Amino acid sequence: MSAETAILLAGIHSAGFAVFHLLFWRLFGWRQDLARLRPANRAIMQILNLRLTYVFVLVAVLCFGFAQALADTPLGHALLVGMSLFWLGRLVEQFVFLRYDHPALHALSALFAIGALLFAWPLFAV
Repeated sequence: MSAETAILLAGIHSAGFAVFHLLFWRLFGWRQDLARLRPANRAIMQILNLRLTYVFVLVAVLCFGFAQALADTPLGHALLVGMSLFWLGRLVEQFVFLRYDHPALHALSALFAIGALLFAWPLFAV
């Protein structure tokens, strides 16, 4: 797989996670669950989720619009390393904070690992 192909796939991965995060209110019953939190914590949860969604959209746009620059420049490599470490860290956190045996969590773990690999691949592609 070429570096540019991996970057485009990483963009699709990021866009998918942006959509996933926008669905959190419905998927996880946030209207009811977050209502039980103190107002500050309720706001923080939603703000963090929306800002993370923004980051995923931004990364997807960069992957789709600047694949060559990401593959060929030091700044692009820095972003790729940063995103690969982001997904690797998220994978580790999955096992630290979500210690449940559920197929959906295993699928998410696989997607986190795929994200780490997709963002790292261009750094080693010839």
